[in-house]
Amino acid sequence: MLYEASVCRGVSIISNTKAHSYALALHGGAGAKTGENYTIVEQHLSELAAQGEAMLNQSKAAVDVVEEMTREMEASGLYVAGKGSAPNVSGQVELDASIMDGTAQQAGAVAAIRDVVHPVAVARAVMDQSPSVMLAGEGANDFAQGHGFATVDNPSAYYVLPVGVSEEDVTVSDMQHGTVGAVALDMHGNLAAATSTGGVFGKPAGRVGDTPIIGVGTWADQDIAISCTGTGEYFIRAGGALTVANRYKLAGDTLEQALWHMLDDVAALGGDGGVIAVSSSGEIAMAFNSDGMKRASVSNTAPPAATTFAPCR
Repeated sequence: MLYEASVCRGVSIISNTKAHSYALALHGGAGAKTGENYTIVEQHLSELAAQGEAMLNQSKAAVDVVEEMTREMEASGLYVAGKGSAPNVSGQVELDASIMDGTAQQAGAVAAIRDVVHPVAVARAVMDQSPSVMLAGEGANDFAQGHGFATVDNPSAYYVLPVGVSEEDVTVSDMQHGTVGAVALDMHGNLAAATSTGGVFGKPAGRVGDTPIIGVGTWADQDIAISCTGTGEYFIRAGGALTVANRYKLAGDTLEQALWHMLDDVAALGGDGGVIAVSSSGEIAMAFNSDGMKRASVSNTAPPAATTFAPCR
């Protein structure tokens, strides 16, 4: 099976068996390109991992940590999410985000929402303050406005090109992609996941990928938390996060094997991307089948570390 060679295919595993364990993993997208310099992104992810670790050490809830990590990435302009998002072919910036609290499997999502500063915060409000799981388009914007969320008043001045993305990239419709996400295990043993994206470059108006779909782009329950990044159409067709969860919980796969089973399905369909996951025991796995994935992790047994291109060991 393909995952048996995963040490050379962009995977990292961190085991964690101590009592009162915590763990956090972040990704800034699996659209990294060989030859680009992502030092500034790796530094940002490392700083976020340290910030998230401090929150977890303060007994903050996993769902609050993943929301805050994702908000920070949305606001930075370094990634294809939030401020770093590009307009669709109609000239509008449409954003997708989702969040899930594994404690009771509560979830919220927004799809094709326009010009809000923090889509993941709106998704959190959908989870906490509405009977819905997902709101899309005009309905998502109406909800955000009604709940007082910050909006982008001058899109042409606000949005920027993220690191590693050129003007040519955003006008070519070839499924180049970027997403951010976070998964965490808190000191109380609870898991959560969040994901946010500006979508693929050159996308048509109204296009929605895997990110806001609970069970595909994002999943968290009592055993595992997962965030995906990549060509969303293929992740949807491959089952995404729930495929990972079911392989891990029901099929007897290790965490690493579960990630690769899903990514191998994505590759077989013609797509690429990555996935991060953390288990209830505090084990972290991060895998990708693209050129690279901007990522970071920290736990009570490992200090903050960030990288983009996996070394072969």
